[in-house]
Amino acid sequence: MTISANGFDGHEAEGAATLAGPAAEFESGSRDVETDPDPVPRKREKVRRSTSHLKAVPETLVHREKLKTAAENYARPLDKSQPFSKDELESHGRKLLAELGEPEKFLGFMMVMIGNFFWKQQFLTIPYHRRMLLLPHCLKHAEGCPADYDEFGLDCEKCGACSIADYKVRAEQLGYKVLVAEGSPIVLKIIVSGHIDGILGVACLNVLEKAIDKVLIAGVPSYAVPLHSGDCKSTTLDESWVWDVLEKYEEPQATPTTSYVPLMRSANELFDVHFDRLLPRVRSKGVPGDLESALSATEAIAYDWLRHGGKRFRPFITLAAYDAAKGGSAAAAGSGSAAPAFPDTVSRVAMAIEAFHKASLVHDDIEDDDLYRYGRETLHRRYGLGTAINVGDHLIGLGYRLVTSIRGEAGAEAAADIADRMAAAHVKLCDGQGAEMHWHESPGQMLKPIDALQIYALKTSPAFEAALYAGLRLAGPIAPYEDMVPVFARHLGVGFQILNDLKDWQGDDNNKLVAGQDALSMRPTLLLALAFEAATPAQRVELNAIVADRESEALRTGRLRRIFEQCGVFEKAQTLVEKSRARAEALADEVQPDSLRQLMYFLVDMVLAPETEEPAIASAGSPLVSLPVVAAT
Repeated sequence: MTISANGFDGHEAEGAATLAGPAAEFESGSRDVETDPDPVPRKREKVRRSTSHLKAVPETLVHREKLKTAAENYARPLDKSQPFSKDELESHGRKLLAELGEPEKFLGFMMVMIGNFFWKQQFLTIPYHRRMLLLPHCLKHAEGCPADYDEFGLDCEKCGACSIADYKVRAEQLGYKVLVAEGSPIVLKIIVSGHIDGILGVACLNVLEKAIDKVLIAGVPSYAVPLHSGDCKSTTLDESWVWDVLEKYEEPQATPTTSYVPLMRSANELFDVHFDRLLPRVRSKGVPGDLESALSATEAIAYDWLRHGGKRFRPFITLAAYDAAKGGSAAAAGSGSAAPAFPDTVSRVAMAIEAFHKASLVHDDIEDDDLYRYGRETLHRRYGLGTAINVGDHLIGLGYRLVTSIRGEAGAEAAADIADRMAAAHVKLCDGQGAEMHWHESPGQMLKPIDALQIYALKTSPAFEAALYAGLRLAGPIAPYEDMVPVFARHLGVGFQILNDLKDWQGDDNNKLVAGQDALSMRPTLLLALAFEAATPAQRVELNAIVADRESEALRTGRLRRIFEQCGVFEKAQTLVEKSRARAEALADEVQPDSLRQLMYFLVDMVLAPETEEPAIASAGSPLVSLPVVAAT
């Protein structure tokens, strides 16, 4: 469903943002730790502008070394208590280029260099066996390469034809995990699952720019060596830059940078490690034979659906909000720290959020007759319509059982407050879903942008609100945040859903697998509403005809794309995303403590990171393209 409460597990907005922002000096609150021993809390500077043309790499090694050295000197005194945002890093890059008298076209390269030296010291303190070396397949010798591709990328052999094997062999001797691939979704899973703490990556600037938002702001120590060009065939790099870092290790000295990776790992461990203890089975035993029993089948399917699949982003929000309201000690421990333990009360509520979310996905897939979810057949296609409906209802029951189970330890009032907020979210979700279905079943009714935005606010925002509220409520008094949370969540959810609309024109390798599926189904998206609003009389007639027609899918999609482009729909939608982002950040600016403010900035950056620079052009790659290779989720 286009307008869905599916967050980061359904039609996920998990691509990375471009290097963007206007030319402006850095004034966002970064501090020189050598002169400011008691820094003030960092607030967010808002700068955003397309910079797709600013990804040139200096042509000579002498020039590249000059910029690299300047970046190292520039980064040395920077406050490293908080990870960069994309805009902060860009502002640093612009400032240094201006000081050096270098052209703007080297902005992307300079951002990579500054990011490298922001993280280098922390990266070098990571033991070799906790590092990953990520190499692009374009380094291979294009002609006659004997290596084959497997599910993880290029299965490299040592043949002497290229440098991949040289890096790979030495890295593996040291204990690195090595992956020769670009954009493999498995990399982020490796990070979050706890197998690695830092990344040494080689990639072109086109790839590196798309990785910044997700891994950089999550706080993953990373170091990148840019390729000399974006030509994906037998390209080159400064090999000595790889060797300078690959074999070096240093003992930890400085305080680590705040990282949300340990909290992401905690959210994963709720389902991968602690699931059976926190949510004991009543009728099933978790074995294949459970499905053969009439009494255990529903529970077996529901538990399997709840336990597997998705990014567990909502449980993460609940855990992270609790940690932030308590002072942010888990995040402040850095990416190399173990996944923090949480009270069972907090853990069960976080699992409840996921149970409600997974229930909504089951019903959502039924209503849309979707084919795939998490790369597998949807439950109603696998087990039948009746079973899927029943499993969704079962998950709702599990969610409320998890919430009420905390009343003894957290108190009946806290349990009631959280249950009330979740119930309200559930009602809003159904109201929004009902409005969408009503429009879909009422041909001839013109959709207005305000209608689509109201549906978005009902369908997507309440889930973010409930997850954030629950963590804050369990941490202490909720009064300071009572009014802020729903407004922040509304901007977050509406912006996210607009990005989902844009993503529909790029395809989705993780779920529905069909580019333009939402558009083909004529669901009430903001894009369609904006087109109706801006269309000429002739275009409006054609839009109505497209909605009513049952011609070939390719033809309908092509006609709709043409009208969207003529009416400037994609650009208008992106502008609305930026407005949502700015309003959410403005709310975060006023929040205390600083640990909660930084978490809110992180949520904005993660949820509202645009898919690509040009949403109107279909993308052939995975939404996780280049996510793990970051120089500066």
